[in-house]
Amino acid sequence: MLRRSTAVLAGSVTALALLATACGGGTDQGASPAKKTGEVTFWSFVKGSDKVAAAFNSSHPDIKVTFETVPSGQEYYSKLTNAVKAGTAPDVAVVEYPHLPEFAAQGKVEDLSGLLGAEVKAGFPEAARQLVNLGGKTWAVPRDAAPLMMMYRKDFFDQHKMGVPTTWDAYRNMTEQVKKADPAARGGVMYTDNPGVLEALSWQAGGKWFATEKDSWKVTVDDDPSKKVAAYWGDLARTGLVHSLSQLDPFWTSVQKGRTVAYVCASWCAGALQATVPDQKGKWAVAPVPTWDGAPASGMFGGSSFAIPKGSDNSGAAAEFIKWITTDPEGMKAWVSSGTSSMFPADPRLVPVTKAAFTTDYFGGQDIYALMSQSYNAIRPGWTWGPVMGATNTAIVDQLPKVADGSASLPDVLSTAEKATITQMEQRGLKVAAP
Repeated sequence: MLRRSTAVLAGSVTALALLATACGGGTDQGASPAKKTGEVTFWSFVKGSDKVAAAFNSSHPDIKVTFETVPSGQEYYSKLTNAVKAGTAPDVAVVEYPHLPEFAAQGKVEDLSGLLGAEVKAGFPEAARQLVNLGGKTWAVPRDAAPLMMMYRKDFFDQHKMGVPTTWDAYRNMTEQVKKADPAARGGVMYTDNPGVLEALSWQAGGKWFATEKDSWKVTVDDDPSKKVAAYWGDLARTGLVHSLSQLDPFWTSVQKGRTVAYVCASWCAGALQATVPDQKGKWAVAPVPTWDGAPASGMFGGSSFAIPKGSDNSGAAAEFIKWITTDPEGMKAWVSSGTSSMFPADPRLVPVTKAAFTTDYFGGQDIYALMSQSYNAIRPGWTWGPVMGATNTAIVDQLPKVADGSASLPDVLSTAEKATITQMEQRGLKVAAP
């Protein structure tokens, strides 16, 4: 499944090599330390993390993992950065793929080449390795991919004789039908505090926000495909055809009350949906994300890896925990068996394990993992995450609440984010090619 998308992040190795040269990159740990016992602190916002930690502890008496839930989004990455600076970082932490290059280049995570490099090389196809092997070193272990999906209320669509859209033109028509059928309901959401869906849909449309040219970065956050996506979603938000909501609440309140009956998300969203609104069992279904021309195309919204933050005093035991939660079949079962996680494993050998462990009664027995596989196989190649994604994301999020009321244009938001990104890169000593 992952082999087909080998080129998805083909620029990552070169890109991180540039980044590491400019910023110092981190240290080589060399051989794995002998100690694989003791206490490990674990930070994660990923659904099912508490169950995974408990399952590990019950089967590994020599290692005690203490789990701490943390907020998601930029708040989490600021918290982790501050903990590294203060010397109070956890031993294991989740780092989403967009943020890993920045954390690696700034020395906020350990080089895991000696501890887990062999496992990554042996257990993951090239497309997954490219997410965590940057600048010739291994910085984390992949857990999941996050191909785009569309979640929709099948009962609402059936009741109002609405078809499931396969193109973005049809999606707009669907949002108009939803609003007409129920003036309080909407057929989509533009998150006002998370740029992830916008980034994934720009990726799907063929946008390429970052690339490398010789010894320089090329930044094109507002390229034509991305501006097309931004104009489309900005118009949906401005005309009130989709909600403009924060990702947690009031979004989940709108779902609970039947005011959001369709939305674009990713593979992990199926678990989040059934865990958050269990009373809507049997009402929801999953579909491929619409495309511009009707041909399969996708991007990734999220996806997580696990790293050892700089300063861990028990990296041997931490590495054992990471290996189990990312490569062991029992670890995979622990992620999904509670029903709160519907992860799509980065290790293709583990897809059958997660599929068997995740019950689909909530979705009427629908084979959602088959749809996830199709979406993953349709991910467009050529997307590279930038070296200062925290700054890029902040620049976007700062303006998103203004898009719905018309005081800001979403294409202009991308242009503003591009300028902010270039400024931050130059301040960090990175060379940026002229447009």
